[in-house]
Amino acid sequence: MNLPTIRQLQYLVAVIELRHFGKAAERCFVTQSTLSAGIQELETLLGAKLLERTKRKVIPTPLGLELLGKSQQLLGLAAEMVEMARSDDQPLSGRLRLGVIPTIGPFLLPQVLPGIRDRFPALKLLLLEDQTARLLERLVTGELDVAILALPYDIGNLESKVFWEEDFWVALPEHHKLGSGGSIASKELPVDELLLLEEGHCLRDHALSACHMQKSQSTASFQGTSLYMLIQMVAGGQGVTFIPEMAVDSTLMKLSNILFRPLAEHGPHRQIGLVWRPGFHRKNDLHLLAECMEKLLRHKQ
Repeated sequence: MNLPTIRQLQYLVAVIELRHFGKAAERCFVTQSTLSAGIQELETLLGAKLLERTKRKVIPTPLGLELLGKSQQLLGLAAEMVEMARSDDQPLSGRLRLGVIPTIGPFLLPQVLPGIRDRFPALKLLLLEDQTARLLERLVTGELDVAILALPYDIGNLESKVFWEEDFWVALPEHHKLGSGGSIASKELPVDELLLLEEGHCLRDHALSACHMQKSQSTASFQGTSLYMLIQMVAGGQGVTFIPEMAVDSTLMKLSNILFRPLAEHGPHRQIGLVWRPGFHRKNDLHLLAECMEKLLRHKQ
């Protein structure tokens, strides 16, 4: 069976997107006659008309429009193959699909992304934020290459590399009676004022674990869908909550007029690491990325 060539699909996509043979030829760096011949060869191969040609304009047929999307997908896959091959020769280059959880992304990424861009300008990071369980699903199915997660967490047979450890702090309203002092033990916290993320967020589980509390023992007065929501609740005097250490000096916290005390329980309370599939072909890149993030974070201290 004869199949369309990548070049023929490039010609088809260019003509339909630009609706002009001359402009399409310029985009593809060929003469107009070469492009026109390539389209005719494709139509002959498929046994169907893909374009209606007039003196003034080009109109794709219904089949031509239907094949446009599939052609774009195939061209995208071909471009990925080239990027994958090039990335094997040049460390941390090409496209890397990176997932991150909401309780890490807003605080970690601003500290490391500028440095990563400076050190590896050929790297194209595609970022996706989601909860841990869904990121793991996307890793397993191949929708993501790697994810930044809070550990410990059951990651099955996936592989990981920890690049940071941190403790939790307690966030309190500005005039709270417990707002001053050094570290504070979890047993000193008013349970009826405790604000936690809803189940499904690993920050909730890690905070409860740090305080030696079982899930069944937690009776939070409010369960939020985001850390941002909890911070707003604390700022409004509605209770207290746990904050990861890297978030304490963030702009969000500084603008919220809340007080912080380190949690007295022995840490580290959570680890931060990269997680990926065992068969992922760019493991060396991921180890290099983890080392780069660790260095950048230590430099910020």
